[in-house]
Amino acid sequence: MSEQPTPAATAHVTAPYGPLADALKIAEFGTACATGPAQHGVLIEADDTGLTLRTHDWETAVSITVPTATVTQAGASLLPLAPLTKSLKAMMAGETKATAARATVTLAGDLLSTDHLTVPLRALPVGEFAPAKTPAQIAAHLDAQELYRQLQRVIPAACTDDTLPTLTAVQMTLEGSTLTLAATDSYRFAVADVPATRNPDHPATTPEHPLSALIPASVLTRIAKHLKTCTGPVAIAFGTPELTLTTGDTTLTIQPRHGDLPGYAALFPTTVDTSLTLERVTAQRALKKCAALIAASGERGSPVTLRWDETGTLTLAPRIGEPDDLARIKGMPLTFATLHGPTPTDRELHANPSFLADALAAFDATDTLTLHLRDPKAGSTNVPPLLLTTNPRPTGGDYRHLLMPVRRVS
Repeated sequence: MSEQPTPAATAHVTAPYGPLADALKIAEFGTACATGPAQHGVLIEADDTGLTLRTHDWETAVSITVPTATVTQAGASLLPLAPLTKSLKAMMAGETKATAARATVTLAGDLLSTDHLTVPLRALPVGEFAPAKTPAQIAAHLDAQELYRQLQRVIPAACTDDTLPTLTAVQMTLEGSTLTLAATDSYRFAVADVPATRNPDHPATTPEHPLSALIPASVLTRIAKHLKTCTGPVAIAFGTPELTLTTGDTTLTIQPRHGDLPGYAALFPTTVDTSLTLERVTAQRALKKCAALIAASGERGSPVTLRWDETGTLTLAPRIGEPDDLARIKGMPLTFATLHGPTPTDRELHANPSFLADALAAFDATDTLTLHLRDPKAGSTNVPPLLLTTNPRPTGGDYRHLLMPVRRVS
């Protein structure tokens, strides 16, 4: 039986290994959920505008140009991304990192070459690759580091249960000059604001007609790795229904989830009974000790307790042991300052230690955070949620985190 002819691969380019390897690493974002050989590949397009790499797994599409590349023959090649990346890395074995970064790589169709080695790759039919839609008009620009910072705050609150697909995503809403990020797993709700510079050529949004997309948190987690090293602006575009982020030479187009998060504006209080500031670092130290004691006791799933005693002293303690033991446990004191309302006394609030840890970690840029409390309604057994913000006011700041207390306490 005769061998099948190799599919045409016609792009001929040369590029330094360092920038090419970095581009291929970003291109991997567009193959994480790929099905079928063609979408596991990277489309290499060479023309008079330069070298462009494209991937598309139906959830995320990546387009990245390599400015340091030189096109020696215009054309297109579709090569399996993983074998290409592994072969390139193997061909740099034995070289220092600096030497490898400067090494010249030549790709002539399906033939990969360096100064020392030449190996063929198994090309795929270019026509089988399904490209992404053309991105929509840019709506606004954001600061890359600020977007990264706020994503790191919001993503942990997204649900990880795939049976609740809507809650496994982050709502990204552009209204006026603010991009709002929101996520929930039904036990907590995190909301962060990113300042946006609107594109004057894009139609203005209104409260009745904001631009919004529900983006999988798993996709944003991967993209955040790229944003972490980015400087400068990020362009954001809302298509129908795709959302596109462009940073420098990289364009990422994401397929959103259907639907929207539950309305959350009414959940966040505009007035509270007491507001107080906590020293974040001290609270984190206390929480780590409490979580370690819970693990040591074997009582996984037990809450931690914020308790104000009869004098108003605040402590954090693990809720472990038999009922008779609970009264004997003394928590670690937490330093706080009351900003508004009376200092609580003889009051307890119970929280999931993992959720509380995520909430405290979200305030990485401040030494203190503000905890807002509401008094339970008379005759109600429901405990109002805790509100943590970056601002002394419940409605202020660029980040707010609503945490549902643990209601079942034996």
